[in-house]
Amino acid sequence: MSDAFKSIETGLQEALAHARGERVGTVHEIELPDPDVQAIRARTGLSQSEFARSIGVKKGTLLNWEQRRRSPEGPARVLLALIDKDPQIVQRTLVR
Repeated sequence: MSDAFKSIETGLQEALAHARGERVGTVHEIELPDPDVQAIRARTGLSQSEFARSIGVKKGTLLNWEQRRRSPEGPARVLLALIDKDPQIVQRTLVR
């Protein structure tokens, strides 16, 4: 058997086991520090309105994050961590 076949067969066996409730898939957790949203946005060179639009949140939400009245959660937190590492990632990846 080829390596590709073995890999596909293994994946199918894992999917069937999961469907029967026999196995739980691997969960990868990533610890993210509390983001300094204002500093992250400043590094992008975008205004509050532009930055909010670029990450798909309302300007009011961004203001609450920047003033630490609220904290980003879930996918927004991950996106901010990516932008913190690479301030132009959204523009480079999504803007054509």
